[in-house]
Amino acid sequence: MDNAHYEIESNQLFSKSKIWDLNRDFYQKKGPRAFSEEIVPHNLTSSSSVGKTYAQLIFGFLKDLSAKGKTTDTVYILELGAGHGRLAFHILVHLDKLILATNSKLPPYCYVLSDIVEDNLSFFIDHPQFQSYFKKGVLDVSYFDAVEGDALHLRYSNQHIKSQELNQPIIALANYFFDSLPTELFLVRDKEIATCSISLSTSVDPENLDSEALIKDLDINFQTGVIPVPVYDNPLINEILSEYKDQINQTYLFYPVTSMQCIDNVKNLSTEGLFLLSLDKGYHQAHDLENKPLPEVITHGSFSIWVNYHALGLYCYKKGGESMFPTHSTFNLELGAMVFLDQSDSYSETISAYQNFVNDFGPDDFNTIKNLSYSNVAKLNVEELIAHFRLSAYDSTYFAKMLPRLKQVSSSITHNERTRIYETMHNVWNMYFYIGETFDLAYAMGGLCYDLGYYNDALIYFDNSINTHGHKADTYYNTALSYYQLRQDQMFFKTLEEGKKAFPGYDRFTELDKLDVS
Repeated sequence: MDNAHYEIESNQLFSKSKIWDLNRDFYQKKGPRAFSEEIVPHNLTSSSSVGKTYAQLIFGFLKDLSAKGKTTDTVYILELGAGHGRLAFHILVHLDKLILATNSKLPPYCYVLSDIVEDNLSFFIDHPQFQSYFKKGVLDVSYFDAVEGDALHLRYSNQHIKSQELNQPIIALANYFFDSLPTELFLVRDKEIATCSISLSTSVDPENLDSEALIKDLDINFQTGVIPVPVYDNPLINEILSEYKDQINQTYLFYPVTSMQCIDNVKNLSTEGLFLLSLDKGYHQAHDLENKPLPEVITHGSFSIWVNYHALGLYCYKKGGESMFPTHSTFNLELGAMVFLDQSDSYSETISAYQNFVNDFGPDDFNTIKNLSYSNVAKLNVEELIAHFRLSAYDSTYFAKMLPRLKQVSSSITHNERTRIYETMHNVWNMYFYIGETFDLAYAMGGLCYDLGYYNDALIYFDNSINTHGHKADTYYNTALSYYQLRQDQMFFKTLEEGKKAFPGYDRFTELDKLDVS
């Protein structure tokens, strides 16, 4: 059966394809491991610098509400498909700093981590780095299906939010989210629109594959004009689709009907409207939609597509709102802000924040700089490395990737450079949010502290390493060495003996036996 062929579905409307069920099933089964095992890439859209950008936009919006006298009711910030929670942590830390530095009376806020994966929700509730935010009342967790949901149940505070119940505009974050929602696919050509259907097959019996393996092995074929173009209940959705016949000469077009419905569901939670922020790979200008070939479905355990931000921007406009997208070219990421609010042009602080932190220099620009630093890492000195870490808003993933070079250049440094590295490390650690990944950042930082002569700090980081990754022979070894350098002989011998008992086959402990403690 070398040429076996298993048909999964044939000539199905793209938005109704089983491929979306496979995607959902993947996330349901993997839970946080989808990110901790690095199956699904996530740093690009949830780094500390991205979190800082979101925080600046949210802060601007809160200041606008304050200027309008809306300082009593809570503003809810709903992150859709929060996944691993790292973006939320970054936003909360940066937002704390901004609010602490202002004298303005701002409305209270509550950040809501939402997801459809119960394991993710449990991960959020139990995460030690979230506990202080829960206790302060600025963080909560809710199951929310953005496609069908019309209410929130905040699990920490046990509060229910129904449709039209909020008296402040709701802020929604669709971060790396719309690219995984079902979408329609059309062929626009010669002022006509044809529906594209999809057929799925695999060379392996699908009964023997989980969703991740099946997605990886899928053979995807598209057909044109097999199914009539659907007519939607929402007249605006039909109107925008029809306009593409005159706007586009020829292209294969993703049409985000489900995303539009999702926007309406979230908007309906409030009587005051919606401020939507979304970061993803996509296009917001009509000319970028021209001559798109049959789409490539990008697989990474799950799969994703590019986002038609042009259609979402039109939907916002036709709903009476205003949208902001980068006025300059972007190469990887679009960060759009859609304001579904009355007098949307009066939110001057929000508009200013978008200009300063997205238009002037945004996440896509930093990603370009980051890739440049990776390709030139061998040339970077201490000052240049620290400047890049600062530009990244002390992002831990970026720091970890640049750490080998930092260790190289730190072998011969001035006292001032030593101090700056030490300060940089602590700032990175304060921005680090543990999601269960295998890389032990605390251990790596402990080693760097030891090399720099900060032995007390090395002990703290080695202890953090034990808390997240458990006991390791190397951790015992380096902890004992740190005690030796501090002349804490009792702790040196105690740690050495504990290490020998836990890891009797570890040869390097004999090196410590030879040290002169007299």
